[in-house]
Amino acid sequence: MNRTQEVAQLRIAYQRELAGGTDRFHAPRRTTCPWCDSSRLRTRLRTVDLLQHKPGTFVIDQCRDCSHSFQNPRLTPEGLDFYYRDFYDGLGAELTEWVFNGGGNRKRYLASARALLPFGTPRRWLDVGTGHGHFPQSAKTVHPATVFDGLDISEGAEEAERQGRIDEAHRGLLTDLAPKLEGRYDAVSMFHYLEHTIDPRAELTAARTVLAPGGHLIIEVPDPECVSSGILGRWWMPYFQPQHLHLIPLANLRRELESLGYTVVAVERHEPHIPFDLTGAAVLALAHALPPADDPWYPAPPSGLQRKARAALFWSSVPLLAGVYGAEQLLAPLLRRTRLSNAYRVVARYGTAA
Repeated sequence: MNRTQEVAQLRIAYQRELAGGTDRFHAPRRTTCPWCDSSRLRTRLRTVDLLQHKPGTFVIDQCRDCSHSFQNPRLTPEGLDFYYRDFYDGLGAELTEWVFNGGGNRKRYLASARALLPFGTPRRWLDVGTGHGHFPQSAKTVHPATVFDGLDISEGAEEAERQGRIDEAHRGLLTDLAPKLEGRYDAVSMFHYLEHTIDPRAELTAARTVLAPGGHLIIEVPDPECVSSGILGRWWMPYFQPQHLHLIPLANLRRELESLGYTVVAVERHEPHIPFDLTGAAVLALAHALPPADDPWYPAPPSGLQRKARAALFWSSVPLLAGVYGAEQLLAPLLRRTRLSNAYRVVARYGTAA
């Protein structure tokens, strides 16, 4: 079955689902901050789905007291299923595989793996939100004696096990599986994972459960204090709506870890920077401006003229996108040392070694 046929089949189900509108995909709007319970909120961002262009509007509010930013109203589990569908799997699987397995990401994976070198060699490492297991595959070259397992809600973890990228796959939610994995791991990683979760605090507690005494938790997340978020607005890729539910300031995450009994042993605000802000903004803006693609969440396929216009506009923009990307990579060593750095890393130790 080719893509056109697959889309035609999926369109029937998508249109049936969308007939009831998208309001039911959202929980009731919060009037208080989910982090500190303050009622002093402001709207930080209002946008649409710039990733897949599925229908819906999304709002990120920010707490004026603790600066925590969060999707409000938040997507329900049904809504998350709808907006994740055909992004990491299905129609989007091939593109996602290409993006996450790119050379630039491999360098980032290696840097993340090396961040634990000063704290010894983990015996067993759980990568939470592992996707298709590309981080463990790279990290094995840094920690060859370590056994890497992966956890994800998607079938990607099981595929990663089949491909030999991880030793054991756990499919489901960490908060559900943690009791069965209690004390099994010396290291747990959460790379660009917490921002996707409904309750980040519960995830940190669950990580504590699966860690052995003296084990380390390593976290990388988008930095909501990045200057680019204000400059680029809705085009700042790390907003990543509707998938990112929480944007956690470093100070908040650090205090929460310490309250749970972790000791923060390393913080890095520069190296985790992903040099893609300008390129990502250009890609999002271009995709938003192009005529619609043949996707099943649109009620009808594009006309022949729309298809030709989309292809012509896309290919004519490639040299510009390539130029922006090249310039951004050249500037990355400088930008990552400024407030333009768009991500941070925290390494925390839980308890003391047994």
